Order: sequence, then C-alpha cells, then structure tokens
Amino acid sequence: MEFSSKLLENAVYEMSQLPGVGKRTALRLVLHLLKQQETQTHHLAQALLAMRDNIKFCEKCHNISDVVLCEICSNPKRDAAVICVVEDIRDVMAIENTSQYKGLYHVLGGKISPLDGIGPQDLTVTSLVDKVKNGEVKEVIFALSSTLEGDTTNFYIYKKIEPYNVQTSTIARGISVGDELEYADEITLGRSILHRVPFETSLKN
Repeated sequence: MEFSSKLLENAVYEMSQLPGVGKRTALRLVLHLLKQQETQTHHLAQALLAMRDNIKFCEKCHNISDVVLCEICSNPKRDAAVICVVEDIRDVMAIENTSQYKGLYHVLGGKISPLDGIGPQDLTVTSLVDKVKNGEVKEVIFALSSTLEGDTTNFYIYKKIEPYNVQTSTIARGISVGDELEYADEITLGRSILHRVPFETSLKN
C-alpha cells in the first residue's frame, strides 16, 4: 500500500495494530478522522491518553477503575461473601447488565493457556486464594467461558481453594460450549447466574 504522506502512513500503521483492524480498515478510519473537525480528533486523542495514563485497577477485585476501589467493591449493598470469578472487565459488564447478580467479582486478567504462554502466575489467582483463606468468602462462582482454557482455569482454582471448604459453583450451561461470556445475551447469562450448579457436579459432566 503506497502512501503520499508519511504522517498518514504512520497513523494507518498505528491504527492497524488494533485487534481486528487491517490496513484497509485502518486507512478508512484515519481518512474519516481527517474529514472531521480537528476538535473531534483532539478529543479522541486526549481521551485515549487520559485513559492510558490515569486508569487504575481495583485493589480488591482487579477490575478496571478510576479509583483504587471500584464502585462495585465499595458498594455496601453488594454481598461481599459471594465472589464471581471472571476473565476480564468485559465479563463484569456482561453480568452486570443482567441485573441478576448482587455479589462481588474477582477479575483474573486472562485464562490459563500454555500455548499462549499464560500460566497461573500470570493471573490474579493468589489474591483470590488469599480471600478464601482469610474466611471472607462463602461462595466462589466460576464464570469463565466454556472453553478448554476456561475449564482448565476453573479446575486449577478449584483445587487451590478446595482445602478451605468454601462453596463452589459454576454458571449453568445456558452458555454454549466454546462461547465467550461477553457475547451471551443478557437473559441467557442472567439465568445461568441464577441457576448455577455446584462445581463438583460440572466435573462429572
């Protein structure tokens, strides 16, 4: 792809580094920005810089937040004895949209995937085990995607917290095997949370 401007080429290259954005799509997006008012592009750039420079991770659940303790963890109306384990913020948003869950979350930051070089040490498993060990938690809900990596991660965490006699459950399989949680419709996901089953039962299926 030949460019008449090095500035344009650099902008297209950086845009094409985003997931799912190829060179042609990147070019279309960059040309669209050029056609807009300068202030719109400046606002976009400023929002991205502010997010990158100032974003925080909740010190309790590891969710993305503007402050050290996210709004969910700091809400006294949430049930702190129930922890829903998810992969990332997209899953938190998906479950919150169902309005069916009133507990807290624990964001792992990924799933165990040896092929991708991701092991337990790369996730926030240790802090979750510490919560259970300290007696803060009565139930841990596994809400990872129904994939090999998700099931592997669930089982790893289950074995880690098993000695502490905490209740464990997993969302009901209203979510198709292999599906990512964030793409599930709100009704199906809400029912899966409400009709969760003991994790030990899921191991026999």
